[in-house]
Amino acid sequence: VQLQASGGGLVQAGDSLRLSCAASGRGFNTYQMAYFRQAPGKEREFVAGVTWNGGNTHYIDSVKGRFTISRDNAKNTMYLQMNSLKPEDSAVYYCAARGSRDSRIYALRSHYYYWGQGTLVTVSS
Repeated sequence: VQLQASGGGLVQAGDSLRLSCAASGRGFNTYQMAYFRQAPGKEREFVAGVTWNGGNTHYIDSVKGRFTISRDNAKNTMYLQMNSLKPEDSAVYYCAARGSRDSRIYALRSHYYYWGQGTLVTVSS
């Protein structure tokens, strides 16, 4: 599967953005999907994940209540709605996929086999 991330940009603190991740290829509805992010000088970190059917999601504590991950299997697309953005949310955001119909959300970078190219989110204070 090939992943194409989009939706990043420059916003002010408190604003919202919606990231999209479009998948090409077959079997999107058999993949667990996730967003990771990487700020300059920092390790890439898991942000949010969603199971193959959208039935389960998981978030890191710092984005709970502000970010919502979702997917539309009919459109082969995953979304990350980001509200109340903070400067510390600034990073390159990557979408990732692993072939799994597990109900558990995997949160390590090594668990994901396919990656998009990243989209930059910059939040000014």
